[in-house]
Amino acid sequence: MALLSYLFITALNVISTGLSPAADVGAILALVAVFLIQLRHSAPGAGRRPGRERFLTLGAQMLLTYLPILVYHAQWGALGGFLSGSLLLLLPPRPAWCLYAAVGLSMFLPPLLDGRSIVDAVYLCQSTLLTGLIVYGLTHLAEVIQEVHDAHGELARLAVVRERLRFARDLHDLLGFSLSAITLKSELVHRLIPLHPERAVQEVDDILTISRQSLADVRRVASGFRNMSLAQEVTSAESVLNAADVTVEVEVSVRDLDRRVENVLAAVVREAVTNVLRHSKAAHCAIRLVAEPGTIVLSVVNDGSPAGGRVPSEHGGNGLENLALRLREIGGNLTSGALPGGTFRVRAVAPAALPAPAGAERPTGAVPDPP
Repeated sequence: MALLSYLFITALNVISTGLSPAADVGAILALVAVFLIQLRHSAPGAGRRPGRERFLTLGAQMLLTYLPILVYHAQWGALGGFLSGSLLLLLPPRPAWCLYAAVGLSMFLPPLLDGRSIVDAVYLCQSTLLTGLIVYGLTHLAEVIQEVHDAHGELARLAVVRERLRFARDLHDLLGFSLSAITLKSELVHRLIPLHPERAVQEVDDILTISRQSLADVRRVASGFRNMSLAQEVTSAESVLNAADVTVEVEVSVRDLDRRVENVLAAVVREAVTNVLRHSKAAHCAIRLVAEPGTIVLSVVNDGSPAGGRVPSEHGGNGLENLALRLREIGGNLTSGALPGGTFRVRAVAPAALPAPAGAERPTGAVPDPP
């Protein structure tokens, strides 16, 4: 619309000179050609077209800018602004700005050759430079708007991907332990039914409790909320490990943790114990939660790790990597690895307290997972 407005003003100026109808028709045709060329120069990505094509269209626009001045004189000088804008759009910055200034200065001549005042010459030069900047600015504004639109679409796509990753990560963290516990206890029930039916009934009750908790976990993940009790996770871990004939040593000397820290550390306990059940032949496991200056340290150490490392599982996931990411999000860190004597340790360090989220009060109930 801006290009059409400028060209319409130029057409009015030319027609007002009172030249012959043939000259008027020629001016209209030349203006249409300039308009089409300028549309091509202002199209997105025009500056990345082959150099030969750019120079060809610039040459054509230059001829249509300067040759008609011989007929229409200063009235045609307004088209110099389109040429200067095209130079800025299509050429590298240094030569573009030099040629832009040269086009503006060249517009001093038509008014002077027509016998007009120096004020008219300065006006035409200034309007040429201004029009060039407007053409250049409007074109880049359209490109910026398109880039912002594309960026919004990309951000939306990344948000969807991030939510999918969150769901997969949380599902792995929450259900890995529960499913392992159900499998272990089911195998135990199968062995106990012929010999100890009463204990088998107790184990079935535990299986039902774990399965109900798993269902609740899935619902919390699907809704984006998940509060986990560290004390409950430690108690569940102790029960499951005892059922697997693993001696458990528990030392918990910290209470009243920040809710977000407790959520992450509870997930660490789940994943670490799940790995003990899946990837080792442990006879002893120690779970310790202690406070150090400014931090909370959780460690899970077990024996029975062959050759000092984990045994790969065909159903293994990336739980420790997920937990390391979640700890980094709250300013902590996770380390894991083999220790001397065939033991394996998972150690999580988290800040003792976290700042409250901006614009939000400290939650008292279910809270959203940290982003």
